[in-house]
Amino acid sequence: MAKPHVVVIPYPAQGHVIPIMELAQRLVKQGIKVTFVNTDVTHKLVTSNSFDKNGFGGLMQMVSIPDGLEPWEDRTDLCKLSKSILRTMPHKLEELIETINEDTSSKVTCIIADGFMGWAIRVAKKMGISRAAFWPASVCTLASVISYQKLIDDGIINESVGMPLNNDQMIRLSETMPPIKSTDLSWARFEEFSTVEAIFQVVKETVEVSRLTKWFICNSTPELEPATFSLYPQMSPIGPLLASNRIGDQAGHFWKEDSTCLKWLDQQPTCSVIYIAFGSFTIFNQTQFEELALGLELSNIPFLWVVRPGMTKETTTAFPDGYVERVGSRGRIVSWAPQQKVLTHPSVACFVSHCGWNSTLEGVTNGLPFLCWPYFADQFHNETYIRHNWKTGLGFNKGERGIITRGEIKSKVEQLLGDITFRVKAMDTKEKVTSSIRKGGSSHKNISNFIEWIQEQSKYAQEYST
Repeated sequence: MAKPHVVVIPYPAQGHVIPIMELAQRLVKQGIKVTFVNTDVTHKLVTSNSFDKNGFGGLMQMVSIPDGLEPWEDRTDLCKLSKSILRTMPHKLEELIETINEDTSSKVTCIIADGFMGWAIRVAKKMGISRAAFWPASVCTLASVISYQKLIDDGIINESVGMPLNNDQMIRLSETMPPIKSTDLSWARFEEFSTVEAIFQVVKETVEVSRLTKWFICNSTPELEPATFSLYPQMSPIGPLLASNRIGDQAGHFWKEDSTCLKWLDQQPTCSVIYIAFGSFTIFNQTQFEELALGLELSNIPFLWVVRPGMTKETTTAFPDGYVERVGSRGRIVSWAPQQKVLTHPSVACFVSHCGWNSTLEGVTNGLPFLCWPYFADQFHNETYIRHNWKTGLGFNKGERGIITRGEIKSKVEQLLGDITFRVKAMDTKEKVTSSIRKGGSSHKNISNFIEWIQEQSKYAQEYST
């Protein structure tokens, strides 16, 4: 009997590719064949960065289809990218599946698509293929997405583009869920109006296609979001999806990791290092970048700082004069780090983070307190969880001209590391979360049930074809 064959399709962004790649590897481990479909540009990035294509026993195939943009065009323009994807990729995916299905012994039996690639769910339905949606962010973010029509009806957001009608309004989707500031709705947290409009259209599509799927699996756990999962029992938590849950390294990075920083960490005392990383999208102006650099210097604490290419709005990222020499061996700066391995290292004391959901989960599962510096989209939701629900971190206050000053950075580092309560709460949260992925835990049960469903769908498809 032929193996189940699943096509997996992430949204083309670092924070979306990594968790669904982890899910794909879990499927392969259970003997399920996976065709992982990236855009051409993302495929080139992922496969050029230590991706072991031979490590999956022949069950994982990496392929790509075009996103409709020219290779040199700007893919940080999310409005332009979203429109191009919708114009180009549905037809290309159909063609790919038809080509795959020419081999009758390896037909596609299921499609798992990122919630922001809802068009792929429509393609699956059109082609008579079983389908499931995957949500890589918090389920609280998904809850606000699902509630967009109610927010319109209640006069909270504009019907056409989803912009808040009152910037000071607080939203409660239920009495037990954390409140959300209207301006912190994930689709409203972009600088460009055209981007907000484009993302809101994706939000609408996500809600519509969710009705076309039996499974809406989420990279979260009820131990982190109990009220939201109680309100939306149709959402199936299978997270956290991290490489630490299995034997192996994390795959799906867009940049080459600098593993030499691990040897540097080995030389630092236990619980002594500040780790600073802002994900793949955060951009600073030069003034803010320099204030961050000087704040880390003022703290007089060892730090490991990820400064990726293109992190500032300027052509080149410039450190203050003499900075690198002054911090010397106390400060280690890399372009990209093996983050999961860094966060598990005993030398790391806290995590200065943009609060992307992957980074949040990685920090939580290692019992680390946070200093929150959100940039856009769902990161403000996640900051609320960290600071007010789990109480495992602090935020920064902006000064004049919207700048977080060096003094504020130094002060918050001292406050966080000087109060053992944050570490105690972080360790308590870690224990709750890791229990969900152990055998018998809620996420472990759900992913096992999901895999059984995939296998059943394959049997049905084969019986029907004969």
